[in-house]
Amino acid sequence: MTTISRRCFLATAALSATAMRLHAQSPKEISATLSIPSETTGPQMPTNFVGLSYEVQQLTDPDFFSAHNTGLVRAFKALSPRGVLRLGGNTSEFAWWKPTTGSQEPEHPHTREVEGEPKAQYYAVTPEAVHNLAGFLKATGWSCLYGIGMGTNTPERAAQEAEFAARTLGANLEYFQLGNEVDLFDRHLRDPKSWSAKSYLTEWLVLARAIQKRVPTARFGLPDVASDVSWLPQIADLWGAIENPPRITTLTHHYYFNGPATNPAVNIPSLLAPVTMVKVQKTADLARAAATKIGVRVRMTEGNTCYRGGKPGVSDVFAAALWAADYALLLASNNYSGVNLHGGSGGPVANSVGGSLPGDGLLKEQGATPEEIATHPHPFYTPIAAFDDEYRMQPVAYGLKFAGLFSGATLLQSDLAAKLQAAGLNATAYAAKRATTGQISVIILNKDAEKDLALRLDFGAGKIGAVRTETLYAQALESRDAQIGSSPRPGRLIDGKFTVLVPRASGLYLTVG
Repeated sequence: MTTISRRCFLATAALSATAMRLHAQSPKEISATLSIPSETTGPQMPTNFVGLSYEVQQLTDPDFFSAHNTGLVRAFKALSPRGVLRLGGNTSEFAWWKPTTGSQEPEHPHTREVEGEPKAQYYAVTPEAVHNLAGFLKATGWSCLYGIGMGTNTPERAAQEAEFAARTLGANLEYFQLGNEVDLFDRHLRDPKSWSAKSYLTEWLVLARAIQKRVPTARFGLPDVASDVSWLPQIADLWGAIENPPRITTLTHHYYFNGPATNPAVNIPSLLAPVTMVKVQKTADLARAAATKIGVRVRMTEGNTCYRGGKPGVSDVFAAALWAADYALLLASNNYSGVNLHGGSGGPVANSVGGSLPGDGLLKEQGATPEEIATHPHPFYTPIAAFDDEYRMQPVAYGLKFAGLFSGATLLQSDLAAKLQAAGLNATAYAAKRATTGQISVIILNKDAEKDLALRLDFGAGKIGAVRTETLYAQALESRDAQIGSSPRPGRLIDGKFTVLVPRASGLYLTVG
């Protein structure tokens, strides 16, 4: 006799109730049949594909990234047993390394103030913060992309910080990132008449070689552009002419769907529209080609639904979960090594965009009280939000976690999404296979706000086996929460075929075998 825990029973009951409710309310249902490929022809999703991005200024609180911050440790482990924490952001350009308590703040170069860019508010990164970060990484099982600013830094200070970080973080250090959104340096940190991908690379090499002298095994990622991905092929073309180049492992870029919060084009229908992922695919094609030329992979190191802190009602609701899952899986199918969704505490993120979050102003204009505003996560797009002393995964994090169910598997090249969209449904689908077990998994994301999907999956005639499922769901696209639930009672393939209902605005993960 199979024993089902009360927790599993309640989760299953909630799943069934949600599916029945959605199905009962849905005015339309689309039927489709997908033939699932079995050959492992695509890229492998790394086991540490899932990642988060934080401002370097977060390190000014040494107790934040610390093994003693048990609530945050639990939230990271709940998101992924292995992941990559990226430290960078706009505030990284105004950090300075303070190796001892008696170290004096250095003189800083003049910078221009630009609306939407961080003001020149300098702060120190200390050995205590890096030491505590090492303990946090060990406690979570995560590794780190360590950002070092180049906008106001010097080669000597960069090398000193890198040496300490490499020694302290050890094997949990993935690589160093020098500079953040360097394609925008011409706005406030460099001469707009002379700044280019070529001048950036020349300056980057000076810092990287200074670090190499102190850390001969140093690895790097570059260029971490905000939006101009044309820099990636330019750097790939220039890289071949560099004599004894530093070791790079990753080409990096950022991606925000749109913004800021005051932009009316930032809305749920636009976020989930198929054309949004068509545009993402164009970026991925360009980035992947550049990385292939150098012999590395690409990582999206900072991004989210809406730049400058996110938009309430879009970034902090269930629609963001479906977007995050689809976005992450699309990049995985394009051989990206990972995705880092940006977040953290409201203060550092607000400082990174000029001192305030546009989403707060938007809520005030809509008549929200301070108490009502405080119920939203700050920043609005953060995957893990702090409410008093409690850390909670937000809907966008659940989407990333759901995509991470493919971690370690090899993506199967297919046209599953095109077939669903040809049937008249706003939905995507991905398939993957695990080399160790031969199990095939499928993720279907029904982003349609009105139509359920009656889906027939064909895994090949004669195949039999158990089918286990997990569902990503909420009450509605506008819900401020999300859940992932699994059924303790697997279904079975009948002659290689399995039929399932995927309700509107939900995701389904199933594994065969």
